[in-house]
Amino acid sequence: MVDFLAENNLCGQAILRIVSRGNAIIAELLRLSDFIPAVFRLKDKSDQQKYGDIICDFSYFKGPEYYESKLEAKPDLQDLDEEFRENNIEILSRFYLAFESVHKYIVDLIRYLDDLNEGVYIQQTLETVLLNEDGKQLLCEALYLYGVMLLVIDQKIEGEVRERMLVSYYRYSAARSSADSNLDDICKLLRSTGYSSHAGAKRPPNYPESYFQRVPISPTFISMVIGRLRSDDIYNQVISIYMGITVNLVEAWEPYKAAKTALNYTLDPANIKEQACRYAASVESLRPQVQQLLKEGFLREEIVLDNIPKLLNCLRDCNVAIRWLMLHTAESAYDPNNKRLRQIKDQAINDSKYNPKILFQLLLDTAQFEFILKEMFKQMLVEKQLKWESYKKEGSERMTELAEVFSGVKPLTRVEKNENLQAWFREISKQIESLNYEDSTAAGRKTVQLIQALVEVQEFHQLESNLQVCQFLADTRKFLHQMIRTINIKEEVLITMQIVGDLSYAWQLIDSFTSIMQESIRASPSMVTKLRATFLKLASALDLPLMRINQANSPDLLSVSQFYSGELVAYVRKVLQIIPESMFTSLAKIIKLQIHDIMEVPTRLDKDKLKEYAQLGARYEVAKLTHAISIFTEGILMMKTTLVGIIKVDPKQLLEDGIRKELVKRVAYSLHKGLIFNPKAKPSELMPKLKEMAATMDGFYRSFEYIQDYVSIYGLKIWQEEVSRIINYNVEQECNSFLRTKIQDWQSIHQSTHIPIPKYPPVDESATFIGRLCREILRITDPKATSYIDQLNTWYDMRTHQEVTNNRLFTEIQDTLGTFGLNGLDRLLCFMIVKELQNFLTVLQKTILKDKAIVDIFKALLNAVNPVKGIVATASKVYTSAIAKTQKIWPAYLESIMKVGQMQILRLQIANELNYSCKFDSKHLAAALENLNKSLLADIEAHYQDPSLPYPKEDNTLLYEITAYLEAAGIHDPLNKIYITTKRLPYFPIVNFLFLIAQLPKLQYSKNQGMTCRRAADPVDWVPLVLGLLTLLKQFHSRYTEQFLALIGQFIRSIMEQCTSQKIPDMPSDVVGALMLLEDYVRYTKLPRKVRS
Repeated sequence: MVDFLAENNLCGQAILRIVSRGNAIIAELLRLSDFIPAVFRLKDKSDQQKYGDIICDFSYFKGPEYYESKLEAKPDLQDLDEEFRENNIEILSRFYLAFESVHKYIVDLIRYLDDLNEGVYIQQTLETVLLNEDGKQLLCEALYLYGVMLLVIDQKIEGEVRERMLVSYYRYSAARSSADSNLDDICKLLRSTGYSSHAGAKRPPNYPESYFQRVPISPTFISMVIGRLRSDDIYNQVISIYMGITVNLVEAWEPYKAAKTALNYTLDPANIKEQACRYAASVESLRPQVQQLLKEGFLREEIVLDNIPKLLNCLRDCNVAIRWLMLHTAESAYDPNNKRLRQIKDQAINDSKYNPKILFQLLLDTAQFEFILKEMFKQMLVEKQLKWESYKKEGSERMTELAEVFSGVKPLTRVEKNENLQAWFREISKQIESLNYEDSTAAGRKTVQLIQALVEVQEFHQLESNLQVCQFLADTRKFLHQMIRTINIKEEVLITMQIVGDLSYAWQLIDSFTSIMQESIRASPSMVTKLRATFLKLASALDLPLMRINQANSPDLLSVSQFYSGELVAYVRKVLQIIPESMFTSLAKIIKLQIHDIMEVPTRLDKDKLKEYAQLGARYEVAKLTHAISIFTEGILMMKTTLVGIIKVDPKQLLEDGIRKELVKRVAYSLHKGLIFNPKAKPSELMPKLKEMAATMDGFYRSFEYIQDYVSIYGLKIWQEEVSRIINYNVEQECNSFLRTKIQDWQSIHQSTHIPIPKYPPVDESATFIGRLCREILRITDPKATSYIDQLNTWYDMRTHQEVTNNRLFTEIQDTLGTFGLNGLDRLLCFMIVKELQNFLTVLQKTILKDKAIVDIFKALLNAVNPVKGIVATASKVYTSAIAKTQKIWPAYLESIMKVGQMQILRLQIANELNYSCKFDSKHLAAALENLNKSLLADIEAHYQDPSLPYPKEDNTLLYEITAYLEAAGIHDPLNKIYITTKRLPYFPIVNFLFLIAQLPKLQYSKNQGMTCRRAADPVDWVPLVLGLLTLLKQFHSRYTEQFLALIGQFIRSIMEQCTSQKIPDMPSDVVGALMLLEDYVRYTKLPRKVRS
């Protein structure tokens, strides 16, 4: 009969592929369970209020029209719904595909069973497949994996969350309109079961059988599979069902009378005591036994070969004891609200004298013993044939030499010629030579006979008297013994060790030993080498999900291997993170000593002050702490490069990643805590907190500089990379609030799985510290409360005339957050400007330009001022009348314009600080960027004059990349930037002109300070007003600006004409303000002065 798993056996290959796919589906479900968007849980009140109307469970299907009409009635909800779709459709599609694959899996399994019954596979029926060892195993696995899938889904992805995700997918995807979509079947299978994985939650009635029955499976098949399992498996009360997912049968079998009754015999207190005491005694006897085996030089090749059964038994006993104790004392296996379970657990712990440290030590020793034994066997298997042939050759040569001794020719003392012995030894030599390595059974039997023959020849021919002959015979027997030992080195031993040493049941339970592992490492960093064997033992758990995938040659092998290997490497990192944590604790003490205790030694020192500056106690403390750091480093580097699953773990990289992770954790926490401001504080906490934060960051920086040589890392490189990552990530998260399509953590180029940047809950309207910093700066420089004097780069309080802040603020930010911080702040301000301009235009289009009365005023004014090059008759009356009629619309207009102007001032200050520090710290980079920028602009201008000249193509990223460098170096003009795309707007120049002249009466001109506010009660700040208008006009076609400036020119001419005719000697303040606007407009835009004429 053809092997069931042979490639040409269609029946075997079909079920193998199904089982392979089942393991891959479970890996994908486990992978996805870490990426459930939190919003689908609707736990926060804010989420419920915001998304409650657009996230629905299966109640949606009872009346989809009702829900959709509710959305259509509110444009804001529609907009939110569309934004939600854009942000979540990708992850929803991934979840849906996983859910669909579960449904497809069971459909394919049922089809396979139907094919078996219908005789599609010739000579194969369900009965014949179940009689085959591999067939029986695969069919049982196929059903078991389906059950595991459903349980994993229920445990990891709550029922309500599943329903909401499926409804959202249905609403947002094309599946609702697709005729061949099986979404209905998937919804029926995965609707909420009422099960909750939270401790103390009640089990739903008929769970899980009602869940398993949602897709009917042949009862005949299920009963036959159970029949096979009943005869083959042995149950215990706590079992692992798949990759560490544990189930307590006391709880799981509660609703089933027969099963419960059967289990009650096992759960008899006397029986539990007997089991627990047995394993307690087992641990006590095994620990010294394993420690003896692990002593240096004990496990030699000959001892191993002579004691294979003994060693395997010891290994088996250790693993069985570890398994029982781990499973039956695990917190996760017992519901704390179930009194009976608590009693069973307490009895198991007390009677087994359970001590987690002792169990962990046994696990550590067992893993080490297992690792050494495996490595020895692997080496022996590699050398097996070579050694066997070598022993055979030695034995044969010894017999040939003895034959020559008895020929009488060899001059060996007192050995007479004996032709019979000569012929016999020659025959033995030939017999040894004829032994065949390939036929190990026959060779082994024959070798035993040859050893017996050599013993007999020594006795019967009285050869004991000749020591040299005896020695030759003893040597040959020894070589023959070695041949028997060597031929018995079989791969089956390794397979047995693999099965016996399986630790997949502890895939999740091992986490409960993390604190013990870390404590051991802290006490003795060399413990890492022992832990390496434990991690490798845990890696053997990967064989369980990968075996069938590998057998089926499935393309899922790499993906599933990467998932489980990645999970294990993440756990290794978690355990070893104690080393960087301990290092940073010591570092903090070192820095404290260096800053506060140790005095800096001057270049010249008086002899009598030598003792004072020696400070031996403090310096000894620093040396001791530094030594501790280098010892920790040594500990992790002793681990050696290790292949964990399919991921190579380099200890040096592991140490560096650990240091980066700890640095990120501490710096991110300091920034989060250090940059929280009280908006009611007077004066502002901004500068003191920035100075404090700068000192903290300097402490981190100095500690890194100090440590780098002791741990062999590039401190400055790591510092810059990680600090820039923290700031850029926080800027990205802050900017998300301005984006429609948000950047999720798993999409962010700044976020990392191995070195994650912590995410803290917001303390105010800002999402991160960078947002809080930005909003605090905006608060204290608010144009409604402060006046910005451009010549001094300083903000003054409008009421008290006291200085609020100046351009030193940006130097302080540079000292605290570096170039990355200033650059991030600048980027955030860009987003804020865009948002403000968009809101402003929405108000302009939807309210001002939709108000017929207001539009009529604009029309009338436009008629009155035409032609613009002329003079307006009765100018004061025309302008004053228009201002008076539109007075109510300007307050909101003014606020938006000044906000944009305020942010532009901040951007100019940031660009100035960045440019200054770039020229100071990196003059060559600054010069190179300036020249490259000028040459690029010259080339682009030349191209527009002559299109045959080169210009960067669309796919060329040069302009995009150079812009990022220029902005980081402050070589850009924020006032020339186009922030938003705009359409033509009617009356736009006249609206802005009227707005401006409406503000001029609130301002006055001073020779020393320029334009300032007349009354603090009616605040207008000149520079934000000018820059806000300039930025707004820059977003539109230049003809709007020309028309706006022409209207101002006409205003000046018309008022002055009226003053001349009325013989008023002084220039009106409004005209002075209009002239100042033209002056400042030309200065800020760097336009030629002729623009004003």
